[in-house]
Amino acid sequence: MYQTGIVLSGGGARGFSHLGVIQALNEADIYPDCISGTSAGAIAGALYADGFKPLEILEILSKNKRLDLFGFSIPKDGFMEMSGMQKILEKSLRAKSFSELKIPLFVAATNLNEGKIEYFNNGSIVDAVIASASIPVLFKPHVINKVYYVDGGVIDNLPVTPLLNNCKRIIGSYVNPIAYQDSFTNMFAIAERVFYLGLEKELKLKTKKFNLFIEPVELKNYGILDPEKAYEIYEIGYKATKKVLEQNPLC
Repeated sequence: MYQTGIVLSGGGARGFSHLGVIQALNEADIYPDCISGTSAGAIAGALYADGFKPLEILEILSKNKRLDLFGFSIPKDGFMEMSGMQKILEKSLRAKSFSELKIPLFVAATNLNEGKIEYFNNGSIVDAVIASASIPVLFKPHVINKVYYVDGGVIDNLPVTPLLNNCKRIIGSYVNPIAYQDSFTNMFAIAERVFYLGLEKELKLKTKKFNLFIEPVELKNYGILDPEKAYEIYEIGYKATKKVLEQNPLC
């Protein structure tokens, strides 16, 4: 039984907020000893589980521009590919397999062939994380052992399931708040909005499973492909967590 588990949602560049959340928790002497993440949450979770501090992770990821992280491909099965992100993870991660991590990690990815969610916690970390972060249509599916995987958020964008009954307390960090939006600038913005609206019913049921839940409403103003604003997004997560901890201190 673990003392504290943390669940990190998907959300593209909004996932930099997770790093602010973890930093604020650490400053309050709260150190997650079990992590579950989807997509951006899987990226942040993998690096933290490998022993990097939140600000170190921010530096690793924010120094790369969008085109360094995501390369364009011929649009057959995705407009972009995760080759840049894969190289960053391969270079940065000291652990290569889940068993080598300092903190237990679960990574959620959608098995496209069978239409089900899978929670990776063994084998190649990089393969699992890239699979988890491959947003359908936008990115090419990632193939592992002849199975096609896409973003875990398609089925489970807040993967609390692996931590249930395994942690005394569970903290949730969710970076896709549903708040009023007065305009939609393009087709992608509309598709993104519809996707997260579809998750809202599931989210309301899941929030009851957390001892502490952080969902910064200000993140609605940031796109999921906006890594240039990493430090702003980090600060939003940090300040939101400080506020939540003041109102709901964890013993």
